Amino acid sequence: MDRARLSSKGQLIIPKKCREKLNLKPGDQFSVVIKEGMLILQPSKSVIEGWQRWRGIFAGKKVLQEHLSEHFKEVDKYG
Repeated sequence: MDRARLSSKGQLIIPKKCREKLNLKPGDQFSVVIKEGMLILQPSKSVIEGWQRWRGIFAGKKVLQEHLSEHFKEVDKYG
């Protein structure tokens, strides 16, 4: 079992093996939960990181034009 130590400033150093296994980088953020006497740190992705997986998914597609075309058809249909 790896051990960590709390500094006088309240900083916790996560052992290198654990950081590497979870691919943790400086600046990563965590959700902190206290449950049944345990402190649980869960890496949390920023909103931007979550949206980056969608980046480029519609590249080369005319999604907006297609949407507007469908919209105008509906407007014409129901007048």
